[in-house]
Amino acid sequence: MINNSGKVKLKINMTTKGPSRKQIIIPIHNDNKFKFITFSSVHISNINNMLKNIKSEVRVDFARVEQLEIVITMNKTVIR
Repeated sequence: MINNSGKVKLKINMTTKGPSRKQIIIPIHNDNKFKFITFSSVHISNINNMLKNIKSEVRVDFARVEQLEIVITMNKTVIR
């Protein structure tokens, strides 16, 4: 997505990876990677609380930062 300033704006893209569909890949800018890792335990807790509130059995096990994205690994297969 491109806004008026000519900069590329990343949007969350819930892409699953692998046959088990237990990973979600989210594109992220380099400057936000450090911020995410610094507060990753808080982010994972918030995601798990939201999943619990909707009575989902899916939980986030951990998240890791790769070159251009964050990969979130779940405990169960995600069904679309």
